[in-house]
Amino acid sequence: MTLSRSRSVRPVPAVTVLLQDMSASVIESSRHTRRTGMGLPRGRIVGEWYEVPDVLASRRWTVVLGALLLAAAPTVGRAQVDSGSYVIHDFQFADGETLPELRLHYLTLGDSGRPAVLILHGTGGSHRQFLSPIFAGELFGPGQPLDTAGHFVILADGIGHGGSSKPSDGLHARFPHYAYDDMVRAEYRLVTEHLRLRHLRLVIGTSMGCMHAWVWAETYPTFMDGIVPLACLPTQIAGRNRMWRKLAIDAIRTDPGWNSGEYKTQPPGLTTARAMGVMVGGSPTYYQRLGPTRDSADAYLERRIRESGFVDANDALYALDASRDYDPSSRLDRITTRVLAINFADDQINPPELGVMERLMPRVKRARYVLVPAGEATVGHATHTKAEVWKKHLSEFLHQLPD
Repeated sequence: MTLSRSRSVRPVPAVTVLLQDMSASVIESSRHTRRTGMGLPRGRIVGEWYEVPDVLASRRWTVVLGALLLAAAPTVGRAQVDSGSYVIHDFQFADGETLPELRLHYLTLGDSGRPAVLILHGTGGSHRQFLSPIFAGELFGPGQPLDTAGHFVILADGIGHGGSSKPSDGLHARFPHYAYDDMVRAEYRLVTEHLRLRHLRLVIGTSMGCMHAWVWAETYPTFMDGIVPLACLPTQIAGRNRMWRKLAIDAIRTDPGWNSGEYKTQPPGLTTARAMGVMVGGSPTYYQRLGPTRDSADAYLERRIRESGFVDANDALYALDASRDYDPSSRLDRITTRVLAINFADDQINPPELGVMERLMPRVKRARYVLVPAGEATVGHATHTKAEVWKKHLSEFLHQLPD
């Protein structure tokens, strides 16, 4: 195993590194736009695949977070920050495919001797979504639930996402067809082989990361004190959730412009796939507030499709297809770690009226299920990144974990 770093690492003010990291995301999306001729407008931050609250897509985003962290800086002083990429050689995927070098990008905040918390992003996202004011500003500051003065926070980009290895790096449709089990196994190797941790205090995951948290609990049941899966179901993806994913995948694969993954410009099918993600990601009441008239709805939809999720068709196709064999339902009784599962009443991807959680959660030992009611503060599925809505439940859960 080898480690590849973009720069030397030393203790520096957390605000400096966080702002540098956000600036890099702007540069990255701008470079992709210039290289492919399609992508996000310059100055925009790449968000998650699904609809996210407007603050994440705002041009004022870095200014808001910068002011927030600068205000906290006198209190937190200097924090140890580490950003780099860990390379695993000859990584073998579950289907037998092998990648000579699998790169896993990460950012850590805090002292590695503190209780470690691994936070996992959703489909189309990256670790940068957790540096937003509505997440980092609610959780990582002084006195907050995951205060980096007392926790070692690990933000990792999953396979196929962010700065980690993905099809758009060059292999295109020849990239190994990874699945969630592969992604979790790679995350585990990052944590144990490179970060050299023997135990995690907590695994938190949003959306796809939520599903990864369930896989973590079943695959490595004694490795963490608890998991907090946010916005998912611990069962096979089926019904409308599977249907929209298949529609998005087929929109790309059946597009002649996709050309078996060897396109020169992004195929129009990617726009359709983006639109599918936007439509299921927000709640009807949230979208009504954002588009109360015909013209405002049209304008908002056009902007969100342009900004949302993936900027590359192969990356989108692979990430959506990675959920194909996810199904932890048959092994829930094997989970021994503590569980706090949080879903949202206005989540259109995981609608509570299906009754899945009520049926399955009794099989999980030491588990608590919270269904957050719909309200002015919720936005549908993407409420998983609005920590103000659910952080009180996280705080209570942390106090219940063993010392």
